[in-house]
Amino acid sequence: MNNFSHLLLQWYQQHQRNLPWRNQTDPYKIWISEIILQQTRVEQGKEYYLRFIQRFPDVMSLASAQEDEVLKYWQGLGYYTRARNLHSGAKYIADRFNGKIPADYDDILKIKGVGNYTAAAIASIAFNLPYAAIDGNAYRVLSRVFDVNLPVDSQKGKIFFAELAQQVLDTRHAGSFNQAMMDFGSLQCKPVNMDCENCCMANICLANKNHTQHSLPIKQKSIQIKKRFFYYLCICQDDHIYLQKRLPKDIWAGLYEFPLIESETELSWEQIMNTPYFSHVLSHCLFTLEHISPVYKHQLTHRLVMGQFFYIKLHQGAPQWPPEVQTISKDLLFSYPISRLMETGLGNMPSFHTDQ
Repeated sequence: MNNFSHLLLQWYQQHQRNLPWRNQTDPYKIWISEIILQQTRVEQGKEYYLRFIQRFPDVMSLASAQEDEVLKYWQGLGYYTRARNLHSGAKYIADRFNGKIPADYDDILKIKGVGNYTAAAIASIAFNLPYAAIDGNAYRVLSRVFDVNLPVDSQKGKIFFAELAQQVLDTRHAGSFNQAMMDFGSLQCKPVNMDCENCCMANICLANKNHTQHSLPIKQKSIQIKKRFFYYLCICQDDHIYLQKRLPKDIWAGLYEFPLIESETELSWEQIMNTPYFSHVLSHCLFTLEHISPVYKHQLTHRLVMGQFFYIKLHQGAPQWPPEVQTISKDLLFSYPISRLMETGLGNMPSFHTDQ
């Protein structure tokens, strides 16, 4: 096992990635980078990280910001709960620790949105505390090198790999070890197209010896995908348009969108017009349907959202909106934090092209 950590750190010295959050021990920047990378590829995350850090360079600047602005700077990364948790976490650190991220694993773990992996990454990289950070890369590398056929998403598997990771951890260089594990899994021991012949672990990797690397790691759970149909009403009246803020405890909570008719099944324009919501809102209005967008597919972890936009020009009358719908100037539309699906729909509608 000691040979594993030695080979891993030796490989890391030669192949480590040049990333903007590397080669420094600022726990705030490490925290931001780890949260961004939870559901985002490294290459995409770099640009967002730099922009986010420039606007919110420390805990106090993030804690004092408005949520809408935080979400706007997060826009495009998706999984917006991460941004809301960062904002809440910054407020917690500001109140509890005077704006300084604590140098204690258990205290770090109490920050909202921080789980075992992120806490271990911050503790080890910023403070060199001896905690192994176990993510998908670590599961893959450890399951192959030690030829472990326990499902990584089972309770027994999680306990086993947590203990194994802690055993192989080089406690003298915990931060470098965890970063090496991330890079080795991303660059060398990849999910597919792994280069076993030119791998520094080839002689000690049991999966390579037993020819089982292509079947590892093992997972037992399959994700059930639920379809949701979103029909957006882009209603323009003179220079104004209508927006609403999505409610908590649902996808894209806190982001803005056009008034929405949601369905569990696909609807036609005629069926949409006959819904109680549409009939009530536009019952006393004269309007024309100017444009219907294609159906845009937006894949989330457990959901497939089918989004379609209906651009409606209002000539006479006032819509009977529920309280959550607000009127804004069309020029201000792109200043609001919106989902990637909203961005896609707007970008492909000629009437919404803008230089902003």
